[in-house]
Amino acid sequence: MLHPISRALALLAFCIGLAAPFAAGALEPVQQNGDGVAIDGTDPVAYFTDGRAVAGSEQFELAWNGATWRFASAAHREQFRADPERFAPQYGGYCAWAVGHGHTATIDPEAWSIVNGKLYLNYSRDVQTKWTPEKEKWIEAADRNWPRMRDGATR
Repeated sequence: MLHPISRALALLAFCIGLAAPFAAGALEPVQQNGDGVAIDGTDPVAYFTDGRAVAGSEQFELAWNGATWRFASAAHREQFRADPERFAPQYGGYCAWAVGHGHTATIDPEAWSIVNGKLYLNYSRDVQTKWTPEKEKWIEAADRNWPRMRDGATR
């Protein structure tokens, strides 16, 4: 978890356009913390089954798409293993609003939405309030941007 001041500075840099659009190299396929863990260790299946962010456990880990995923239970791990695309967050777990704007940003596991059966994460709850009213617009933009961003293409 980033220190609140660090999160605020990162958001400021993002909002004033200092974050580089479409980085020169390919992105990690899954946004992860310094330990290689996706969604800061939050169980992706729990968003669907419990309707909330639930901390995963080192006891129930699974490697997928270049990252370590943690789950609250063996049952959740097995659900993910059987159909990871169903449960994994869109855009590799990067902030959906940021990807819609052609940038990447980390996420707050508590800032999430399920739209049409897909999980979307946001940088913060504050950013989520900006994303939500026009989420369809930002999803459409992010769907266009993500393949180029993921593969390292420039605009």
